[in-house]
Formats: sequence, structure tokens, C-alpha cells
Amino acid sequence: MKNFSMTKFVIALLLVAFAVGMFAPTAQAAGKKGNTIVDIALAANAQTGEFSILIAALQAADPAVIRTLSGRGQFTVFAPTDAAFGDLLAELGVTADQLLSDQKLLTRVLLYHVAFGRRDSAQVLASDRIRTLNGGFLYQSGGVLTDANGRTANIIAVDIKAGNGIIHVIDRVVLP
Repeated sequence: MKNFSMTKFVIALLLVAFAVGMFAPTAQAAGKKGNTIVDIALAANAQTGEFSILIAALQAADPAVIRTLSGRGQFTVFAPTDAAFGDLLAELGVTADQLLSDQKLLTRVLLYHVAFGRRDSAQVLASDRIRTLNGGFLYQSGGVLTDANGRTANIIAVDIKAGNGIIHVIDRVVLP
């Protein structure tokens, strides 16, 4: 009789383990609400090659930046193209390697391109100023962002949706 109870116990345990295994991927998938901002940026770069410097900058910055943009919070990202980074490099007279080697500066600059909350283009256009994750502000007027130095960037593509936010593409790197 003791053997029979032990057999029933083992079978019940196996059934529970099987059931948990069957539903675990579904629960995990349900917890993730689509691709993150980082996933979308990587996919866009794979398709167009337009964001390779931005991807390199994300990888060279403080790892907290990628963790933030891959996390659960909702963010709005103003993503500069490679052409925008190329213009910045020429303007500053530095190489991409020189720019990417300054982790602290990269982190400040990248966080200046990110705002709390999921702001679609209508919300961005309705805002005069947008607080960024680095604590500064971007000023917006008619789809043009102005940074703390008076530099302007045009919003050239809007409302690229991610599970944890939204991306708008800009044609110039803004600086804190």
C-alpha cells in the first residue's frame, strides 16, 4: 500500500511539473508587451543601417542606459541617425572612437535623448518643453527640438512603437 501511495505521489508531481512547463512560456510571453526600445533600434539598424553609431553609443555608455531602455518603464526616445552622429563628429572634430571612449559623456548625451513616459507625436507636438532623463529640458516647437545650447534637431520620423515606449527619429544629436 505504501508503494502505491508513493507511486501516486510521483505521478502527481510529474503532472504538476509538466503543467508548469507547458504554461511557463505563455506566462513569460504575456509578461512581455512586445519588443523593447533596444529591440526596435537593433531591428531598425539591421534593416536600414541608419543607427549603427547610436547602437555603438548605447553599448559604450553606462550599462544602466540599456537596462533602462530594455526595462518595464515607459519612455520616449529621440533617436539620432548615423548622419546626425556624423555631423556631430565633424562639428566636434573627433572620431567615432574618441566619442565612444568617453562613457560618462555618452551616458549624459544619450539620457538627454530620452524622456519619461510614452509620448506619441501629438503629445510631443503639444509640449513646449520636455524633461529628459538626465534632468535637462528639450524645447519643442513645430516638430523642431532645441537643446540647452540652442542647437536644433528636426523630428523626421514619428511614432515607432515599442513595448516599453515610443521612438521618434531626429536628424541631429542634441547636447545637454
